[in-house]
Amino acid sequence: MTDLDRGFMRRAIDLARQGMEKGEGGPFGALIVRDGEVIGSGWNRVLATNDPTAHAEVVAIRDACRRLGSYWLEGSAIYVNCEPCPMCLAAIHWARIGSLYFAATRKDAAAIDFADDDIYREVCLPPQERVMPAQQLLGEEAREIMRRWPDLAERRPY
Repeated sequence: MTDLDRGFMRRAIDLARQGMEKGEGGPFGALIVRDGEVIGSGWNRVLATNDPTAHAEVVAIRDACRRLGSYWLEGSAIYVNCEPCPMCLAAIHWARIGSLYFAATRKDAAAIDFADDDIYREVCLPPQERVMPAQQLLGEEAREIMRRWPDLAERRPY
């Protein structure tokens, strides 16, 4: 890790502090950087927005995508003050962010009563073994719509 990386991480940590002190959400901040320039940033805004998906990483991804006018953030890096939860990790992959730097771990988050580690364990289980009951319904009807996707003229890959 370079001094530049450490500087970006300190900024992510400061974003976490700012958001927490404003009472907008938990102590989490994220910064997205491409070619040495910040293209997106955010802190956890779950409490401020009543949106359980408004985690720092998602807020930063939305900010960067809005600024760039693109849903892909290839060639960028994300700096987060804590290891991302499974939802955020998936969002980072969907956005095509190239690298991830984090400070605290999901075990550290668990120590302050955040469920990240529990959710990591849950998603690895077969649906029928998870805490939340899950049942498949109307699979063939859903697959019929999905089979039409490749032939859709206006389709944009993501």
